[in-house]
Amino acid sequence: MNGQRILVTGATGFVGQRVCQLLENLGAVVVKTTRAPSSQPNTFQVAPLGPNTDWNEALQGCKAVVHLAARVHVMNDQAADPLFEFRQANTLGTLQLARHAVQCGVRRLVFISSIKVNGEAGDFTANAIPNPIDPYGISKFEAEQQLLELSRQSGLEVVILRPPLVYGPGVGANFLKLLGVVARGIPLPFGAVNNQRSLVYVGNLADAIAICLNHSNAVGKTYLVSDNSDVSTPQLVREMAMALGRKANLINISPWLIESLAALLGKRAAAQRLLGNLTVSPQALHEDLDWEPPYSLQIGMKETAEWYMQQGQLKLR
Repeated sequence: MNGQRILVTGATGFVGQRVCQLLENLGAVVVKTTRAPSSQPNTFQVAPLGPNTDWNEALQGCKAVVHLAARVHVMNDQAADPLFEFRQANTLGTLQLARHAVQCGVRRLVFISSIKVNGEAGDFTANAIPNPIDPYGISKFEAEQQLLELSRQSGLEVVILRPPLVYGPGVGANFLKLLGVVARGIPLPFGAVNNQRSLVYVGNLADAIAICLNHSNAVGKTYLVSDNSDVSTPQLVREMAMALGRKANLINISPWLIESLAALLGKRAAAQRLLGNLTVSPQALHEDLDWEPPYSLQIGMKETAEWYMQQGQLKLR
């Protein structure tokens, strides 16, 4: 990647920062986009992701793009028409970026999609039939389809990655909340849960992205990416506790009862994420690109826990 100019959208985000750091370490000239004015070199202010966003200035001289920017999935979306809003950003906004990339002579675009394209639960491989259910997943799937069609028309090399839940230093949302609960020793009712979930450490995702930027076998492919180390919810709690130097406080309560109580509280979807199965096989990445996740679950969790403690969110006694 020595001297290769690569645009990273969403560069200031949780995943984007790790991707930029890795690409710079590999010798790339990383171009970043931000919504706010910036005096940093190779950093361009760009309007929010949408069908009319102008990417031309940021794309000048770039040979590849990593597209991370997105309207992200949130629980209890307050938009009047969530699907419309997701399509504006994630579908039409992505296509706009890709069209400008073609005009500017970009060779390859790596699109970070989502396992939600496959569905909300199941055991997924790269050949699994897509079954997006929520507006976020639908918008990402439609973006994938439009990118591949543009690739056929223009010759732009497109690679698609669908990660499950991403964790690591800087993580937010529900993973951070669960980490905080475990850190405080609050009892959790998941001791009797017997499920399997796939995760991907941010360092592993960044490494997969870097491989996809240059490997000839990746062109036109859609890959699932994970740590290749599935865990049950109680195992995840134990891994968190071990990394934090705490003891896991798990109580055995029937998963059926947990889900029933969650439904009464309007939290069925959140409960299903903790109780159900969602596994992701990165086998195709290994077979095509000889990719192996460089970080184990234990290392990823240790780095996440160290970051958490450095934030002062855990007062060691």
